Amino acid sequence: MRTTVVGLVTPHLLRVVDLAHEAQKGVNVRFHLQDAVTRSMAELADQFNASTLAAAYVEGLENAADRAPRAQTDYVGVLQTAAETARRLGRV
Repeated sequence: MRTTVVGLVTPHLLRVVDLAHEAQKGVNVRFHLQDAVTRSMAELADQFNASTLAAAYVEGLENAADRAPRAQTDYVGVLQTAAETARRLGRV
């Protein structure tokens, strides 16, 4: 089985999207978000193409935030915070 960037990054993106949905419902996800992004960046860092994966992760988070309806401010905020945190951790 061949592993792709999309295959490696997508599960990490979906974790954050799930948290964003919870935040939109009013749940405080700050701790869980920090944990999810930190774990994702650590797992991606173990791969041989870590810089490509980290960049794809950040780009995916930013794209999800850009495509989200502006009325869902908590949802967008979680995605933007995750992208900023991942960028800072990965120095992307």
